[in-house]
Amino acid sequence: MSMVLESSVFQSGGAIPTAYTCDGTNISPPLAWANIPPAAKSLALVVDDPDAPDPAAPKTTWVHWVLYDIPPGTIGLPQAVGAINLPLGTREGLNDWQRNGYGGPCPPIGRHRYFFKLYAVDVMLPDLGKPNKARLEAAMEGHIVERAELIGLYQRT
Repeated sequence: MSMVLESSVFQSGGAIPTAYTCDGTNISPPLAWANIPPAAKSLALVVDDPDAPDPAAPKTTWVHWVLYDIPPGTIGLPQAVGAINLPLGTREGLNDWQRNGYGGPCPPIGRHRYFFKLYAVDVMLPDLGKPNKARLEAAMEGHIVERAELIGLYQRT
């Protein structure tokens, strides 16, 4: 059975509720996962937007959240999770605002896609400091057992 990543507040391909964006309280949505492969020693989560700044002419992928070394026995993350209530051992990286933690959707124009990507990794990664997405991906290279994806959409009114 394949790994599954979902949220109780939006369906894959559906709209992300305003509460989880810069137009709301900018808190992380609840996430749940299942079917983690037995070979996984840790999990990593990256949330990014490949449509920045304009979906009609994207120029960059904007990173909203970077987490790694999530224990593989974890079944998800609660709404509004932060550094103090992340699963024990979980490490945070930097988003593209150069901050730890979740930064919600805040597109300047158009409807953007937000990719929540969960990786099953066959090692516990070393302390990478505060890695950005590229550094985390480089550290995971050759160690990703499986991945799951959840896509949410958001457009400011």
